[in-house]
Amino acid sequence: MGCGWLGLPLGESLVRHHYSVKGSTTTHDKINTLKSLGIKPYVISISNKEISSSITDFLKDSHILIINIPPGLRKDPQADFVGQMNLLSQHLEQSEVRKVLFVSSTSVYQETLDIPIITETSILDGTSPAAKQLIAAEELFQNNTHFKTTILRFGGLIGDDRNPATYLSGKKNVPNPEAPINLIHQTDCIEIILSIIKNQHWNTSFNAVSPQHPAKEKYYSRLCKAQQLPLPEFDHTNPSLGKIVTSDKVEQLLNHNFQHKL
Repeated sequence: MGCGWLGLPLGESLVRHHYSVKGSTTTHDKINTLKSLGIKPYVISISNKEISSSITDFLKDSHILIINIPPGLRKDPQADFVGQMNLLSQHLEQSEVRKVLFVSSTSVYQETLDIPIITETSILDGTSPAAKQLIAAEELFQNNTHFKTTILRFGGLIGDDRNPATYLSGKKNVPNPEAPINLIHQTDCIEIILSIIKNQHWNTSFNAVSPQHPAKEKYYSRLCKAQQLPLPEFDHTNPSLGKIVTSDKVEQLLNHNFQHKL
């Protein structure tokens, strides 16, 4: 559910691994693209009050649901993501889906001055509106006994068509220059999801970021120099807030070897 920047290539990869794949989109413009990749398309929109009638057919005969929908608070600060997920969970209870993979974010963990080491047992203490809604949505699915839920928290998403150098190039007064970065490449995201499904890791949680954590200023300045882009200017006035998210569980339990180093 959610064939966007990550969901679309994920669906394509699942098809290549001989899974029967359905994919949702909010626009009819993507229907032909999904079909061309071997994904059966469904146009589904969801609010906290209603969801498209096609959700019944979308869930029919499906056993695993991957939920890859961001809270969307940047576009709509008033969006009730938890309400949307609650409505979706009610439909799941009436379906044959018994395993749910909920794609979340490491933003559910707060950044602090002491730069904590974050694992899957760390407290979910994110304070941003999006983090709070993700935390509530995680709990919503984990507490539902009609299906098994695994939570997958990705760091900042980068990829071949999502160049991290352009994020901060030329920007001024960028805060937290000494903060460790927590990023992950699209290819690693897809491989981790495939591994969770293949090896049946349900009713658990995973944090997933590249194991390298250079300081923000060093990392982005190096990338911008290499690509001859304007350097960002960092604000050193205040101490840096940050965190280091570890992927030890992903590396050990899933035997994942990160393909893209930072």
